[in-house]
Amino acid sequence: MKITFIGGGNMASALIAGLAGKLTAGADIHVVDPNAEALERLRTQYGVSTATGADQAVGRADVIVLAVKPQSMRDVAAQLLPLLPLNDRARQPLVVSIAAGIRSADLSRWLGGYGAIVRCMPNTPALIGMGITGMAATGGVSAAQRQAADDILRAVGPTVWLDDEAQIDAVTAISGSGPAYVFYFIEALQQAATELGLSPAQGTQLALATFAGAAQLATQSHEPVTLLRERVTSKGGTTFAALSSMEGSGVKAAIVKAARAAADRGRELGDELGAAG
Repeated sequence: MKITFIGGGNMASALIAGLAGKLTAGADIHVVDPNAEALERLRTQYGVSTATGADQAVGRADVIVLAVKPQSMRDVAAQLLPLLPLNDRARQPLVVSIAAGIRSADLSRWLGGYGAIVRCMPNTPALIGMGITGMAATGGVSAAQRQAADDILRAVGPTVWLDDEAQIDAVTAISGSGPAYVFYFIEALQQAATELGLSPAQGTQLALATFAGAAQLATQSHEPVTLLRERVTSKGGTTFAALSSMEGSGVKAAIVKAARAAADRGRELGDELGAAG
C-alpha cells in the first residue's frame, strides 16, 4: 500500500510510527510538509520519502491522508486537485481526512466532486498508540478502501465506524475532546490532594495511578461501569460521601451538558469551515 501524508505533525507522525515496516514499508510512505526539520526526522526514523510541497507522488498513492489544520484544508485541496486522477475511478486514491470539523461534502466539493473520502476523528492518546477513532465513509468508498482506512487508523488504536457522518460531532464530544475532560478531573484530584495535606508529587502519583488503574479495570471487566462503581460505594462510607457530594453539586449533569456543548460547537465549526469555497 502506497500512502501519502499531507502534513507531518504529531498525529501524522504517530500514524507513520504505527505503519512503517508493519502495514507497509517506510519507502512506500510519502510525506508532504513545508517543515524541512520535521521531514528530516521522519525520513531518518522511518525511511519515508518526503517533499516540501504537493508533487506527483500524491497522484500515485493508494491512500492520501490529510493531516493538516482545518483552516488550511481548502488551500491544500486546491493544491491536490490538479494531481488527482479525477477522470479515472479505477486509479482514484482513497482520501482520508483527520482534520477536525471538515465535512466530507465540503472536502469533496473542494476536490472537484471527489467521491472516495473517509472522515476520521482520532484523539490525542493516539500519540502513544492508545487512541480511538470515529470513522465515516462516503458512498464512493469501496470495501477494499474502507478496510485500508481501518488498517491505517488501527495503527494507533481501535476504530468505531459510523453509519451517519453527522455522528462525528458526538464522537468529537466524547472521545475527541474527552482526554481534556480526563486531564481536568486529574487536576481536580491533584488540587484536592494538596489541600488535604499531601505533597504535589504524592497527589500527582496517586491521581494518575488511580485513574489509569480504574480505566484498565473498566476496560478489562465484562461488567458495566455502574456495577463497578457500586461495588466501591458502601452505604454511609467515604466513597458514598464523595459521590453524594458530587450528585448534590450536579457533577454528572454538568459533564453531560459539557459534552453537548462540545458537539454543538463541532456542528458550528463544520458550518463555518464549509461556508466558503
